Amino acid sequence: MQLTDVIKNIEEQMKKAVSSTQKELQGIRTGRANPALLDRVVVDYYGSPTPLKQLTNISTPDGKCLVVQPYDKTALKDIEIAINKSDLGITPNNDGSVIRIVVPALTEERRKDLVKAIKKMAEDGKVVIRNARRDGLESIKKLEKDKQVSEDELRKQQEHLQKITDKHTKEIDDLTVLKEKEVLSV
Repeated sequence: MQLTDVIKNIEEQMKKAVSSTQKELQGIRTGRANPALLDRVVVDYYGSPTPLKQLTNISTPDGKCLVVQPYDKTALKDIEIAINKSDLGITPNNDGSVIRIVVPALTEERRKDLVKAIKKMAEDGKVVIRNARRDGLESIKKLEKDKQVSEDELRKQQEHLQKITDKHTKEIDDLTVLKEKEVLSV
C-alpha cells in the first residue's frame, strides 16, 4: 500500500465520521418541526422494514406541525404505529388521509437531556476520528519499518495526519455548538 493511499483512506474515514455525526444530530428534536426528525422512523410495510421517507411526503406547513402524506393510503395505520413506537416522544394524529404531528415545545429538563445526548454523539464521532488517526499512524510506521518511507517523511506525514485529525474534530465541535444553540433556544 502506498503512503498516499493510506492518507486518503484515513481522511475518507474521518469525513464519514463527521457526516455520520451530522446525520445523527439532525435527528434530534429541537422544538421546531423539521422533516429530518422522522428520518430514523422505519415502517413495517408489507412485512419489510422501510424508511418512512420512502413511503411518504413530509411537509412542514408551520414551525410546530409536520404533515405526513403517504403515497399509499393503506399504509396509513402502519405509519402511525411506527411513529408511536419511535423514541421521539411525539403523538401522530391520523385524520384518514394524512397524519399530522404537532411538535411540542421542549421542557428545560428535556433540553438538558438533549444537550447531553448531543455531546455523547459528538464524542462518539471524535472517537472514530481518533481511531482512524491511530490506524493511519500504525500504517505509516509499518511502511517506514518496511523501508518504503524515510524517517523524515514519516514525521512529515504524522504532522499532516494530526492536522487532518484536528480539522475534522473541529468540524464536529462546530456542529455540536450549533445543535446545542438550536436546542437551548426557546
